[in-house]
Amino acid sequence: MFKLLFILSTVLVVANTKSITAGTVFDYNGLVRKVHERIVEATAIPLIKREQEIFYEYPLGDQKIKGIAILDMENGLAEPSITRGGIGFNFVNIKLKSERGSGLKYKIDIYA
Repeated sequence: MFKLLFILSTVLVVANTKSITAGTVFDYNGLVRKVHERIVEATAIPLIKREQEIFYEYPLGDQKIKGIAILDMENGLAEPSITRGGIGFNFVNIKLKSERGSGLKYKIDIYA
């Protein structure tokens, strides 16, 4: 019963925010660790859509990305997306695009 309630509440929270979590983003017995953290923000400009592209490449070619968390810090209207790479690759390209006339603020965590 507890698991069902947890999953349902998680789905409701994710449905109300524009955050993305892909792969494994929690440290399970030292198998996954955070390798990159960044806060990306852009202020609102009237009638303009703000776009940010974030590129990350893991410096060691033999290590692959195991998890990506793109967390909306303002519950805004921006839409995040992973455009290239990601889980199983050593690089990721992330695109953040705001609604017309609004800004964005995201925290991006990458795990390997």
